[in-house]
Amino acid sequence: MDVLMGLLAAVLWGATDFLVGMNARAVGVRRAVFFGQLLGLLLMGLIIAVSSQQLIKMVAAPASVLLLACLAALCTLSGALALSKAFAIGKTSVVAPLVTSYGVFTTLLAWLGGETLGTWQIFGLLTCFLGVVLASREAKGGSGQTHVGGRLSVGFALLAALLYGVSFWVQGKYALPVLGPVNMLALGYGVGVLFLLPEALRMLRDQVTVRLKTWGTLCGASLFNLGGFSAFSWGALHGSIAVVTVISTLSGGIAAILGFLFYRERLSLLQIVGVILVLVGAVLLHLYG
Repeated sequence: MDVLMGLLAAVLWGATDFLVGMNARAVGVRRAVFFGQLLGLLLMGLIIAVSSQQLIKMVAAPASVLLLACLAALCTLSGALALSKAFAIGKTSVVAPLVTSYGVFTTLLAWLGGETLGTWQIFGLLTCFLGVVLASREAKGGSGQTHVGGRLSVGFALLAALLYGVSFWVQGKYALPVLGPVNMLALGYGVGVLFLLPEALRMLRDQVTVRLKTWGTLCGASLFNLGGFSAFSWGALHGSIAVVTVISTLSGGIAAILGFLFYRERLSLLQIVGVILVLVGAVLLHLYG
């Protein structure tokens, strides 16, 4: 069960990453993220509304936990904006695997918090670092504009990984044990909608027209993301959390394959090696973290 759910989560999250880039290019970074947050909030709100247990957890949570949960939600929102920007200006086949390196920052935070790193964790950190260096290299013969855009996309991808790493560390250490995943997701989506609401109002005021196809990809990205989270949670509850976590890390590879198939993205040999190293490093960090 954990293997199957891990693979399903990887496929769904990989498709989410692919659609995120498409949406960001179609309607803009902030608008794309807002639609995803809004749909997620509606779905999570519906689950909480029909589950008294979730409401009890939320009401009983200490104010300090709620504050830290909001802080984690802000990090997640900022990471989503940075990630959308990276997909909008860069290659999916490079950006998606780089984001899986968020485990590097989570591991470093755990180390700063007093935890001792094992040999395999250190090896995973070094592997990710080397992979990032290689993946960020541009193929020879590219235009100056492409070179600059590629560098910027790598920067935004790493910023997203940093923000996600901080968010996951705060959630895992303080928020999730008290609130549970459903409440944490709902709170995160609520914070996202609140902060991006001015962008939605501006869109309505300017009477921006969104094509039907774009509506489909916007809804698809949010539903795939929630589906990936559901598959991950189901696999973790009914199997090994280590197995489902490691396998779900392959989402970066899935997104890279989709980018190659649909956008015909070309990578240099060094970039391909870098992407593989990032994925290997991420798997090691999740496996031994």
